[in-house]
Amino acid sequence: MKPAVRYKRRAVTRAYAQERGFTLLELLVAVAILAVVAVLAWRGLDAIARGRDSISRSMADERVFAQLFDQMRIDARLAVSDDETGGSAVAADASGLQIVRTYPAAAGMAPRLEVVRYHVAEGLVIRYASPPIGNFSQLRRIMRKGEDGTWSSVPLMGGVGAIQVRMYVPKTGWTTHMDDVRSAIATNDNNLTIPQLATMPLPRAVTGVRVSISASSLKRPVSRAFLVGE
Repeated sequence: MKPAVRYKRRAVTRAYAQERGFTLLELLVAVAILAVVAVLAWRGLDAIARGRDSISRSMADERVFAQLFDQMRIDARLAVSDDETGGSAVAADASGLQIVRTYPAAAGMAPRLEVVRYHVAEGLVIRYASPPIGNFSQLRRIMRKGEDGTWSSVPLMGGVGAIQVRMYVPKTGWTTHMDDVRSAIATNDNNLTIPQLATMPLPRAVTGVRVSISASSLKRPVSRAFLVGE
């Protein structure tokens, strides 16, 4: 009878071992492992989300910069000659950039001019455009005064600290000084008295423009160069 009793005890012990659940230590270990996995997964997802947001912001900034510089390129390409303005068709100072350009008139209409200006106001780059100009006296009057209610204004980019404009003057190079531009215009005017040059069109005092924009979201300014009247 004793062997039979021992056999029954071993069978009961095995059945109990098979039916019992996890111990508290095993549960704590499992919870700790799941917590570690959850933290690692959350960090991975957070990094992916941050990267996606950063890429989205960068793409949005690229589109804004592309639109701004493309508009500047168009304005510079449509700049009129200096003799049409009685001065330089391109002017720049610490406040921004000014270009006298042809006005996109409809077919059959008389050609007109337009003055466009780029200024930074409260972190916004704003493009101002004058009403169409039909004669020289009106052009000189508009160029001497600031923008008023007749001008159109379009904000192009926000978060901008400043715009720096450099002008390329042949035989001088890149400059920020309008005195260099005026000196080049005077030299070109004087050359018209030379018989060999009298029949030639008046050369441009400014043949290129380089615009640099600094913004709070940029580590360093972004620059682009444009040809004038090309």
